[in-house]
Amino acid sequence: MKNRSFLNKLGDFAMGKGFYIVLFLCIAAIGISGYYLLQTVMGGMNSTTPVGGDASVTLPDHSVVQPSVPTPSPVQTPETPVTVPEPAVQPDDPEPVKDNTPEPDTQTDTQTQESTQTLSKVFTWPVQGAVLRDFSVETLSLDPTLGDWRTHGGLDIAAAQGVNVLSISAGTVEQIYHDGLMGTTVVVNHGGGLQSWYCNLNEEVAVEVGDSVEIGGVLGTVGSTAIAEVGVDSHIHLETLLEGQPVDPRDYLN
Repeated sequence: MKNRSFLNKLGDFAMGKGFYIVLFLCIAAIGISGYYLLQTVMGGMNSTTPVGGDASVTLPDHSVVQPSVPTPSPVQTPETPVTVPEPAVQPDDPEPVKDNTPEPDTQTDTQTQESTQTLSKVFTWPVQGAVLRDFSVETLSLDPTLGDWRTHGGLDIAAAQGVNVLSISAGTVEQIYHDGLMGTTVVVNHGGGLQSWYCNLNEEVAVEVGDSVEIGGVLGTVGSTAIAEVGVDSHIHLETLLEGQPVDPRDYLN
């Protein structure tokens, strides 16, 4: 009963003046704690020194012109005379030596070169025989093999198989090959842009590419390798080309 009365009294006190006393004490404690906390933080910030020191930079005044210091010139003393070098004596230029080497005779060289390129004026027939089919590039002639009318770029000269075929003039063997239509062919360059072509030869010839041949030199023998002219009796097919254009062999053989 006594304890109950004490508790009731304590409750009455807490609900009355005691409530405000406790509230004041709590506010005072909070204020004192905040004050000391603020003093501690502010004191720590004021005592901190930057590690790098003062970061301020003082720029120089560019308007102030620095006086240039003159470079001291060497002082010559009377005891040290100045030596002026004398100009070197140049030897006299030697007199030019006359070149006695004779100048090349360009006119003679030109004439020699032209003579080597001049077409030979001596010709001979490649075989002795009748002309079976004449040269005709502007008009058509009957082709005995194909039975139609067409141009013919050379001379078909009758000759038995195995007869030697001669070079119509001096020159150099330029080509040797087998043509699918005109058979074994030898080409001789006579200079001056003239070539002679010998077709329908036997497969084995008597010369090689690069050989020099004289007029009447043996190139090979008459054969039957030109399938495009099998309708013609045994013969040699001769063509002459001037600067790559076919011309009548009679212009040279006659």
